[in-house]
Amino acid sequence: MSLNVFWFLPTHGDGRYLGTDKDARTVDHGYLQQVAQAADRLGFGGVLLPTGRSCEDSWLVAASLITVTQKLKFLVALRPGIISPTLAARQAATLDRLSGGRALFNLVAGGDPTELAAEGLHLSHKERYESAAEFTRIWRRVLEGETVDYEGKHIHVKGASLMQPPVQFPRPPLYFGGSSDEAQDLAAEQVELYLSWGEPPHLVKEKIEQVRAKAAAQGRTLRFGIRLHVIVRETTEEAWQAADRLIANLDDETIKKAQAAFARTDSVGQHRMAALHGGDRNKLEISPNLWAGVGLVRSGAGTALVGDGPTVAARMQEYADLGIDTFIFSGYPHLEEAYRVSELLFPHLDLAKQDQDSTVKRAIEARGELVAHDFAPKHASAEQ
Repeated sequence: MSLNVFWFLPTHGDGRYLGTDKDARTVDHGYLQQVAQAADRLGFGGVLLPTGRSCEDSWLVAASLITVTQKLKFLVALRPGIISPTLAARQAATLDRLSGGRALFNLVAGGDPTELAAEGLHLSHKERYESAAEFTRIWRRVLEGETVDYEGKHIHVKGASLMQPPVQFPRPPLYFGGSSDEAQDLAAEQVELYLSWGEPPHLVKEKIEQVRAKAAAQGRTLRFGIRLHVIVRETTEEAWQAADRLIANLDDETIKKAQAAFARTDSVGQHRMAALHGGDRNKLEISPNLWAGVGLVRSGAGTALVGDGPTVAARMQEYADLGIDTFIFSGYPHLEEAYRVSELLFPHLDLAKQDQDSTVKRAIEARGELVAHDFAPKHASAEQ
């Protein structure tokens, strides 16, 4: 199976060490352009753009980089509960059209309750996923050309439609990750690719089997991906030394504060990440060549594959054997590590070719100025 390997745009900051400003970098547009262009030229299939109050806005960053890249896809955060599904569909179609069909979307329904409250979202965990399901049903159908009337528990739209369709047909793919039952139910019903954070293979296997069974019960099949960091060097010994250096400036108090902050979230996935190491820097190799040091102070994906190229490739194959076809990697600092991954890891992988994109794409048709009374939706349907 050919593998899709994505990289990461560090819109929340970058540097050589975790949990400190030592040797931190200025992450401005020029630096993000460097990372994106490196990923584009080195053969990465796309880049993930993170979301959150510590990050630059993922949509604006992606829009600013489409003209300086050629094949690179942009996996942009879609935040239900914070934006109208109709407006989000229009933005998605615009980004897809302007990028020539290089837009992908990552549904993000969870997060830190304090941060969500600051965004004006005050729903419980269960309610957030209810709302996210309603949002996504509308978003998908509008992008697929329907005119949608929908009255749900949390969202009510009437006559929601789109004048300018996306390039990708029937719409850009939707990615999503979540470990709770509610998240798995949402994935089974509505997304194309389910993402797991980098847990040991036996735990990832359990989640894949659960989601696959739920999707099959609805007559659907999904693709699967995994989000990991990676530390690859010419020898495995050098890779472990690099892992140790990455957390060399962390003190126990910094780790304690970070873990306390992570504990406040209602994210099941975040709790699973924390449980892998328990905040103990002496128990970080949680599976062969799978290192949890990143998660000592970084929320979200907190594990890294560590080793030389053949070793990391072999560990990737263990995940691929479970059904995973997409790996979303990152490494500190992101510019240099993109080159290391390309030079030391890619030769040992069967990579999906960027120029063999199977996505069906519409041509952008020439047209004069659209006026409201000339617009006739192709489809009309309603759902209660």
